[in-house]
Amino acid sequence: MAQDAVSSSPCGNETISEYSRFPTWALNFGATMIILTIIVGLLGNALTIVALLKCQRVRNIAAAFIISLCVADFLFCLLVLPFSASNFIHRDWVHGDLLCTIFPLMRYGNLGVSLLSIAMISINRYMMITSHTLYTKVYKPLGIGLMIGFCWAFSFLMQLPTLLGVWGRFGYDSRLKTCTIIETENGISSKTALFIIAFVIPCSVIIFCYAKIFWTVRKSENRMRRHSARSDIREAKTRKNEWRITKMVLVIFISFLACYLPITIVKTADKCVNYPVTHVVGYVLVYLSACVNPIIYVFMNKQYRMAMKAVLFPASLQSSTRVTFHSHKSKTPGVADPNSQTMVSRMSISNTNFVIRESEDRF
Repeated sequence: MAQDAVSSSPCGNETISEYSRFPTWALNFGATMIILTIIVGLLGNALTIVALLKCQRVRNIAAAFIISLCVADFLFCLLVLPFSASNFIHRDWVHGDLLCTIFPLMRYGNLGVSLLSIAMISINRYMMITSHTLYTKVYKPLGIGLMIGFCWAFSFLMQLPTLLGVWGRFGYDSRLKTCTIIETENGISSKTALFIIAFVIPCSVIIFCYAKIFWTVRKSENRMRRHSARSDIREAKTRKNEWRITKMVLVIFISFLACYLPITIVKTADKCVNYPVTHVVGYVLVYLSACVNPIIYVFMNKQYRMAMKAVLFPASLQSSTRVTFHSHKSKTPGVADPNSQTMVSRMSISNTNFVIRESEDRF
């Protein structure tokens, strides 16, 4: 959606394809990168979804929205990117009129779901940190389901006027040699409005939420340094984990902008495709956005990393648990040493405290 927000004026002969200005090596590079993105995106997002669903330790409210984000990225890799790769390979749309309508609908819809899911996570982090009382009232299972449902319904229903041909229409662009939103005979198009509604507004909400979050956290830390001689270790650990998730979501948003802003700038500054390589790089960055999030999860969150490892290597995790179990046995028979709790009992105690203290952050 971002990359098509600014309509391009004809440069010279309007019938000349944009692809005809791209060097062959650049198109081959683009196709190769898209295929790699499909593979990494499908595997990475599927692994994340399974890990978050199976591992109760990471199944908090933010994880529910992250699962929605992963599903959107998975569908983008499955239903959109193969046609984008085909476009680079064939230098034209070769899949018929029906798919020419479905392709842009799915592309813009999944983009909308991704950005709205990030916005919902940002709002969740904002409310948890700034208004915990309201947070516990709003984030019930029904409320979470309605928010996720809104992300999906809004992203696709807002395209209904375009699908019906009332506000622009989905069709073949002879200059771009691909299927996108094109103007009706009356010169009406929904591109600019969709760009503002589904891109600019969610981005503004995310930026506002994180500005408030960082201001509140900084203020709270300063107050704690002045007034708190001792702090609850468990509470401090919980806060640290929540703050880690908050920073992770911020990195996801920054990576989203880093992937989508270049093509928007290139499309605006180089409407006549005088620098074709920059366009190819811009497209590749857009497609990389569908596979970069699982990589961020792995590098920035230890619990997510462990959840994924448990899915991939369940046997090694069980072996590690058994080793830890034996190493923590009491050295003195018959003496109940509190430090000799097994790994299983430690996990049970830890999980019990976690549920009691943060039951409102579970789904």
